[in-house]
Amino acid sequence: MNFENILADINGFGRFQIMIIVISFIGRFTLPCHFMLNNFIAAVPSHHCDIRSLDEEDIFRSLSPADKLFVSIPVQEDGTPNSCQMFAEPQYHLLLNSSNITELPTVSCQNGWVYDNSTFKSTLTSEWDLVCDRRGKNKATATIFFVGVMFGAMSFGSLSDRYGRRIMLLVSYVTGMLFAIASAFSTSYVMFVVLRFFTGFCITGIVIVSAVLSVEWVDIEHRKLVGVIDSLSWTFGNTAFAAIAYFVNDWRWLVVSVSSPLVLGIITWRWMPESARWLIANGKLEQAQVYLKNCAQMNKREDSTDSLKIETLSTIVVTEKRERTYSYLDLIRTPKMRRLAFSTGILWFCVANSFYGISFNITGFGLNIYLTQFTYALVELPAKVSVYYLLDKIGRRRTEVGSLFLAAVCLGINILVPKDMSVVRTVVAVIGKGFSSASFGTVVLYSSELYPTVVRQNGMGWNSFMARLGVAVAPLILLLDEVWRDLPQVVLCLMALLGGMVARTLSETRNKCLPETIEDIEQKLKKQKANKIKKPIF
Repeated sequence: MNFENILADINGFGRFQIMIIVISFIGRFTLPCHFMLNNFIAAVPSHHCDIRSLDEEDIFRSLSPADKLFVSIPVQEDGTPNSCQMFAEPQYHLLLNSSNITELPTVSCQNGWVYDNSTFKSTLTSEWDLVCDRRGKNKATATIFFVGVMFGAMSFGSLSDRYGRRIMLLVSYVTGMLFAIASAFSTSYVMFVVLRFFTGFCITGIVIVSAVLSVEWVDIEHRKLVGVIDSLSWTFGNTAFAAIAYFVNDWRWLVVSVSSPLVLGIITWRWMPESARWLIANGKLEQAQVYLKNCAQMNKREDSTDSLKIETLSTIVVTEKRERTYSYLDLIRTPKMRRLAFSTGILWFCVANSFYGISFNITGFGLNIYLTQFTYALVELPAKVSVYYLLDKIGRRRTEVGSLFLAAVCLGINILVPKDMSVVRTVVAVIGKGFSSASFGTVVLYSSELYPTVVRQNGMGWNSFMARLGVAVAPLILLLDEVWRDLPQVVLCLMALLGGMVARTLSETRNKCLPETIEDIEQKLKKQKANKIKKPIF
């Protein structure tokens, strides 16, 4: 007997499973907001050197505001004041003759900057002057957050395999909210990035734990539906985030606003069940029996409780020692697991890198930042609905490969489209975002089905670690435009292509039972080798 038989008896997709999905949906709302938060709290408003100190000169003070800028700050090609340079001294003669201004001596801003507050009341950029030669610090805030997410994924993956999914979900809720709100009251840049690191570290437990919990409680037929719904919670949060950011344009209050929904997640956590699969795999049959009976009762299958006796649960196939504690080392101890971990790790890195590389570039096409964010989020809806249809129609592997290759095509097209065609570039980028979103929605479900129950959380933790490494690198890739303006697009395109090629090497999981043990994975490898030997050479 296996766990799928138990689920079939008590209904593998009833009111009990719907309750789990709803609770997970609520808790996951804040995640996309935090992941995209840097697009707004670290936005770079229009700015120029602060020239107010020159008002001490009578002649300068008598000029109009426009003339003050004209004689003190060089003009860029687009007609706007230079953001990082000013004349060494006011050039009053320019009011009479504006020729040869390129030959006039300039210096870096001497007294800070003045920022345009028409779009943002305040940002990290204006708070700590993260512009010009400090531009790297601005991008580093996102990178540091995702480095925290990266290490958090590894930690929560291991801890939830050791101590259980449910308790680690609560830990992630509480600590993530506390660090996030604390970061809103930062008094220095260093304090902020440290708190953002720990916010990322703690909040990532929500996504990897809730995703695994949902998959482990449903039957084979509805796994794809659960995977798509979990992914749609991300889309919903992303879409709502554009509206929240529009109305809350102070960075501190924006952090508080997107963190506060975790309070509702903490309240609803009390109804979240532990994974019965995990309990059985760890020999906690009595606790598993309690949750399974609750499931049967809620799904109106009380007549099936005879199959939930301890003796029956003990016959569920788990061929390895239950007392054993599994760790990340189990991902590399055996050949098939080692190959699986390497392949999915590279795949997640590529998927996340291309997805967030597109997502972080919302100001790169010259259109409204809020509209671009909203459109980027909205396009995920048809992409993920299409995934729901394709997962069973053509399978997990083909859906993943196809979506990555098409995302790469869109990224390649935007390399060729002229920069002044901002609308066309944005449309192509939105389509590319849709394909990359489809690849992300597929890879979460696909990977959770590839790993066995005893190390599934460790496997997802490893995958999430690699994904967040890809995300952490994405803001730095966007800085490559200083080397060559199209280099970021080229790198992201190559990442999507590499991900598609790696996905082609993975096994299909459509309509397959979830593997329970590492032995299941290794036996699968032996069967595949045996089948290859038996194939005729003609």
